[in-house]
Amino acid sequence: MKGYVVILVTVSSSEEAEKIAQSLVEGKLAACVNIIPGLTSIFLWEGKIDRAAEFLLVIKTREERMKEVIKTVKDLHSYRVPEIIALPIVSGSEDYLKWMDESTQVDRLKAED
Repeated sequence: MKGYVVILVTVSSSEEAEKIAQSLVEGKLAACVNIIPGLTSIFLWEGKIDRAAEFLLVIKTREERMKEVIKTVKDLHSYRVPEIIALPIVSGSEDYLKWMDESTQVDRLKAED
């Protein structure tokens, strides 16, 4: 099986979530991004326990697109150290994985322009 991943990214607002998700899908860096609202994150930051209301992005893509996804997320993200965690997809529907491949392929004609 080719390398597929689910990437988890938390963001501070629905606007930021939409902006990052739209950019990743438009750029063919992700086949799909789910935006899950209503998270409460509790974490250690700069020596203190902190809490934040956040949105979770669940990004589905190919492992080979990971570096570009990280760069795009960092460029658009408001946090100094955004959460960007990739989990391998160990199995899945062949039809869905094929769709992921097709959705994240750079069009060769565009690449040559």
